[in-house]
Amino acid sequence: MQSSGKGKLYIVGTGPGSIPYLTKRAIEAVEESEYIIGNDFYLNLIKDRLEGKEVIWSSMGKEVERARKCIEIAKEHVISMVSGGDPGIYGMAGIVLEVLEHDGTDIEFEVVPGVTAATAAASRVGSPLSGDYVTISLSDLLTPLEVIEKRLELAFQMDIPVVLYNPKSRGRPDNLSIALSIALKYKKEETPVAVVKNACREGEETTYITLKGLFNNNSYVDMHSVVIIGGAKSRFMNIGERKGIITPRGYERKYVY
Repeated sequence: MQSSGKGKLYIVGTGPGSIPYLTKRAIEAVEESEYIIGNDFYLNLIKDRLEGKEVIWSSMGKEVERARKCIEIAKEHVISMVSGGDPGIYGMAGIVLEVLEHDGTDIEFEVVPGVTAATAAASRVGSPLSGDYVTISLSDLLTPLEVIEKRLELAFQMDIPVVLYNPKSRGRPDNLSIALSIALKYKKEETPVAVVKNACREGEETTYITLKGLFNNNSYVDMHSVVIIGGAKSRFMNIGERKGIITPRGYERKYVY
């Protein structure tokens, strides 16, 4: 493609992936870009927005290579590095900016935020994350398992909800069970839990269960799932025919309603 004469790098969060959950700024960045680069999975979710673009498809495990490629192209062209959810939360912003800083390359860039997996999943459940909460990824690809376990120990000692990203894959089928066993040391067995698979996109499924129940059977959880474990005040709710989880923020202590 012919250069626009001025390069720029957008690091774009595509949210859950379906078009309605792209932010206006994310759409503008993609439309402005000559090139689009990203993981195959996330590019496929927004393929309707890629017509007329030079698309560079990539795969899991090629993050550094992808970062270097988009920086090189951004010297002369406008390019969007697509990242699922929010690019600064378990996304591509960190590695791209690390490489950019290390290389000393001076290019214009903008990080475009997106709806996170935690907030997308929470929206399908009700209001389980009304106040403080913790997110922890169970992927030990970049973080040693012993470090993850230490973080889980500390997180579950607080009385707030915990959201587990990357809960289970074929390569690490036991990490979720390890996390749940740690949770049961500090939380009640009947603590409400929601497992949201493919939040806000095709194939969405939500399962409500107790902490002990999920520990007994988590066979249906996969890498496309987010696990929300309630805090001390979280409870299952029923509004008409709608089920869900709510974590009261404390209004009941100050107001009558």
